[in-house]
Amino acid sequence: MKTRIIVDSTSDLLAEIKSRVNVVALTLRFGDEEYVDGVTIDHHTFYEKLVETDVVPTTSQATPAMFAAQYEAAKEAGESAVVITLSSKLSGTYQSAKIAALDYDNVYVVDSGTVAVGGGILVERALQLLDEGLEAEEIAKVLEEEKQKILIVALVDTLEYLKRGGRVSKTVAFAGAVLNIKPVLSVEDGEIRMLGKARGSKQGNNLLVQEIEKAGGVDFTKPVLLGYTGLSDALLQKYIQDSKHIWEAGLHDVRYTTVGSVIGTHAGPGAVAVAFFKK
Repeated sequence: MKTRIIVDSTSDLLAEIKSRVNVVALTLRFGDEEYVDGVTIDHHTFYEKLVETDVVPTTSQATPAMFAAQYEAAKEAGESAVVITLSSKLSGTYQSAKIAALDYDNVYVVDSGTVAVGGGILVERALQLLDEGLEAEEIAKVLEEEKQKILIVALVDTLEYLKRGGRVSKTVAFAGAVLNIKPVLSVEDGEIRMLGKARGSKQGNNLLVQEIEKAGGVDFTKPVLLGYTGLSDALLQKYIQDSKHIWEAGLHDVRYTTVGSVIGTHAGPGAVAVAFFKK
């Protein structure tokens, strides 16, 4: 039986990967304005609006009906499905996918335990397994095991957006601006956490490198994806240059993409993110 891969719109995917999967879009709101993530608003427009307004955007989880429509299409095509969602600790989207799956056979739902570029590399891994000839149930089982080794770390350029979202106080944000503090975040156990703070981008880039080395290194046999928030990739390019000793040993090309709204809302523009499977 053929297998289709279904993902939600919070996974950051390269164009060639996105063309091979079916996407269930979350709803994104800026105040009274409502958008369909990745359909009626793209990443570029999202960051333009994020910078231009003081409104903190919110996302609404995908509904069971949205997943059921995808499952029905798979059923009619005679296909099974592997469904990959963002962390169940960040959204109810996983639960929606599970509820919808109760009425269908051969649908396997995986809580990625991560988001953004972290979700992106798990989706790529699913496609690798599909290309190797694994069936849907086998793919889901491998993903459940290997998702535990995904690490996503990010260097944030400003504390302003963490302040807007209530994750740091106004005092901390002000002091951070004065002292040029760059927080380093990760997604651990499905939740966004602060790992440390650096003085300036150079020290921040070094801290990112240290976190990768602390994890035991990168498994280059599996997907690696970098990402950036905002309208420019300049800070990401600087990070790639500062950390090239990590990548040149195992990658022919350092692949990267823009980071979507879930991480972007908290991180703001100018963040750099790295997602990989630990050795």
